[in-house]
Amino acid sequence: MSEDIRIHSWPCSYYLDTKKQWISGRLSLTPVAIKFTADKTGELLVDFHLSSVSEIKKESSNLIFSSLTILEKTTKHWFSSLQPNRNVVFNILEHFWREQLLSSRGAGAEAAALPSTKGKELTGLLTGSQKRLEDTAKVLHHQGEQFDNIMRGLHKIEGDMDVADRLLTELESPSWWPFSSKLWKAPLESKPKATAAVSDSKNQEGIMARIPVIITHRTDSNVKPGKLTLFASGLEITDCNSQVVHRFEAKEVDDIRVHTPYEISVRQRFIGKPDTSYRLLSAKMPEVIPILEMQFSKKIQFLEDALGFVGARKSPQVDLGTSIWQA
Repeated sequence: MSEDIRIHSWPCSYYLDTKKQWISGRLSLTPVAIKFTADKTGELLVDFHLSSVSEIKKESSNLIFSSLTILEKTTKHWFSSLQPNRNVVFNILEHFWREQLLSSRGAGAEAAALPSTKGKELTGLLTGSQKRLEDTAKVLHHQGEQFDNIMRGLHKIEGDMDVADRLLTELESPSWWPFSSKLWKAPLESKPKATAAVSDSKNQEGIMARIPVIITHRTDSNVKPGKLTLFASGLEITDCNSQVVHRFEAKEVDDIRVHTPYEISVRQRFIGKPDTSYRLLSAKMPEVIPILEMQFSKKIQFLEDALGFVGARKSPQVDLGTSIWQA
């Protein structure tokens, strides 16, 4: 995956220390770097790797203007007049910075333990393939449970119809007929078993994947950190306190749009009221997109900026515009 993919960019001002003045331009985030480009000259004034960042803070410049500071090695960079607001930019930058640090530490530990070889790469590919097969098996298992539940429902309907037929027969029978009160008692015993089986299958549901995300509801400019959890039966969005923000059952999802390899939106349509829509951004999103593609193959849609991630297998059906975090 190209490291030059632009995840997001925001209009802002950057304090250029050499000239002692604020320069208007755009702050950009890629999977591995932070950049700032001046509007007037197009000059790239800031370009550094996320791994070189030691701190990201919310501060105030001259005790008045709200600013965002990024400490890169020994240099402190000041950004102000951030759009749509400082909190949005801070949450997204901090998320990708932390994930970059975690992945760098993990990669460093692996490099120290074992040299990079073709055999190791092959092992990684096999491990990834095994995980995909396990995820597929979970989905198929859940679909099998759904089919079993459907069959139980059909048997229940058949039993209810049989009971109704026996009741009608009893009503139509003469009062002196000795067997009328015994014809319909036996089938009633099967009802609670079906209900118990359905509840048991839900309790046994496993987690397919869970990743940290930045959550935006509809077109709200406010974002908050949370988690996305994938189940065989759907997906669940929770906040940083593990409180459920929203749960989509698989049948409730009308479309999933992949805007970039790091950003998706999930929507449930309604008639007569606003749609339920969430936009999710994560450094770990490339790991779960293949699972979503497998689970929601007829509902997932790759937009132009995400086509490189899937090798141009699909083309965007509609123009959805730019990110809601971009001006």
